[in-house]
Amino acid sequence: MSRRRKGRDVNGILVIDKPAGVTSNGILQQVKRLYGAAKAGHTGALDPLATGVLPLCFGEATKFSQMMLDSDKAYIATARLGVKTETGDSEGAVVEERPVPAGLGTDLLEPVLDRFRGDIQQVPSMYSALKHKGRPLYEYAREGIEVERPARPVTIFELTLLDVRDNELDIAVSCTKGTYIRSLVEDIGEALGCGAHVTALRRTMASGFTLTDAHPVAELEAMRERGESLDGLLVAPDAALSMFPEQALSGGFLESILNGQPVRIPGQPVEGFVRLYGDGHFVGLAEAFPEGESTKLVPRRLVKSS
Repeated sequence: MSRRRKGRDVNGILVIDKPAGVTSNGILQQVKRLYGAAKAGHTGALDPLATGVLPLCFGEATKFSQMMLDSDKAYIATARLGVKTETGDSEGAVVEERPVPAGLGTDLLEPVLDRFRGDIQQVPSMYSALKHKGRPLYEYAREGIEVERPARPVTIFELTLLDVRDNELDIAVSCTKGTYIRSLVEDIGEALGCGAHVTALRRTMASGFTLTDAHPVAELEAMRERGESLDGLLVAPDAALSMFPEQALSGGFLESILNGQPVRIPGQPVEGFVRLYGDGHFVGLAEAFPEGESTKLVPRRLVKSS
C-alpha cells in the first residue's frame, strides 16, 4: 500500500526573489511549508551568495522543471579585480593577489569583454554542483581533490559593462543554461592579467521570469500572518513555456491526447515541442513531428485537470 503524501495539492509556479546567505533548497523548504504543499521543487540552484529570480514549481508544474532548468538566464555581477579566491567568489579564501592594470576603463575593458561574447568554451568551477561519478564537484573541492573538467560550449548572448569603480566592475550577462558566472568572471580576470572573483551576483531572469515577477519570502510570511491566501501569487505552469507554439485540440483529438495516445492533425507541419490546449485550458506538452501535410503530436507531459 502506497504511503500518502503529507500536504495539500498546490499547482503552479511561484517566482521568489531569493535573498543572499541562504541556499535555494532552504528557500524551497521554507516556501513549501508556508503553502503546506505536498510536492515542490526549484528549477536550478543559486549559490548562497546570489540573489534574485528563483522559480519554484508546485504539483503539476514540477513536470516542466527540467525545461525551465534548460532555459536561458540573465545576471548582474560585481567583479573584484586583482584578487583570486578558492571558490571564485567572496566566500572563498584568497589564493592570489596581483596588481590591476592601470587606466582601467572602457577602452581597456571592452576588447577583453568582446572575447567572451558569443559562443565560447568554459571550464566549470570546482565549486559547482556539476557531478562527477555521482558526487558534486564542490564535495571534491572541499576535500582538496582537483577533478579534470573538460571545457563545455556555452553562449553569451549579451555581456555589457555597467560600471567601473577603482578595482571593481559591474557586468550584465545574458547566457545559455550551464554558464557559470564565477568562471566567466575568473576568465575575464585572467584575460586582464590580474585575476578576479565575484563579490555580488543577482539573477535578473530565468525561465522567462524577471525580477518584476518575483516575491520576497518576507511578503509571503506577512500574508500568512494576516491570514491571507498565498495561492493568488501562483502562475499557471504554461507561463514558463511561452517559447513553444500552442495548439488547440478538441473532440477526438483532445480525447486521444488525454489518454496518452498520439494524434495526427492536418495543416501546416510543425516540429518540436508544442503547448496543448483543450476547451481553453492548458493540458500539457506534446512533441510534434512533421508527416507530409500533417503533424503527428506525441504527448510528453500532461497535466491533471483541476
